[in-house]
Amino acid sequence: MTTTKSTAAKSAILALVAGTLLASGTALAQGSGPKPKSAEEAAGQQVFHQCAACHSLDSSKNAFGPSLYNVVGRKAGSIPRFDYSDALKASNITWTENNLRQWIAGNDKFVPGTRMRHVAITDRAEQDYLIAFLKTLKQ
Repeated sequence: MTTTKSTAAKSAILALVAGTLLASGTALAQGSGPKPKSAEEAAGQQVFHQCAACHSLDSSKNAFGPSLYNVVGRKAGSIPRFDYSDALKASNITWTENNLRQWIAGNDKFVPGTRMRHVAITDRAEQDYLIAFLKTLKQ
């Protein structure tokens, strides 16, 4: 994400948006995941909209990319009904918070040869928010 705003300003804006969403109880979109329980999760749900064009939050559906339901703690390339790149299947990565952060910041650098279109989120606060939201996507 390229912007002229400082990291602190972006973090403050995300926190304000998240707080407003939590206070109003407004759902971002039907089927866009569980209702956030914290401002960080709500902000992450907002950041997730960058991912939603390709990734489903429905555990029974893949989109252009695999479902991200239960992604935290899952072995990369492990959903049987998705055709992952050979690079990702061979990576032997488990999606820990640290590995997710590296992927989010630069997936093509973290796993060279992946087929996922590179969409870097380099702002640490936005990464934190997105990871907090992804952690809510579990059974």
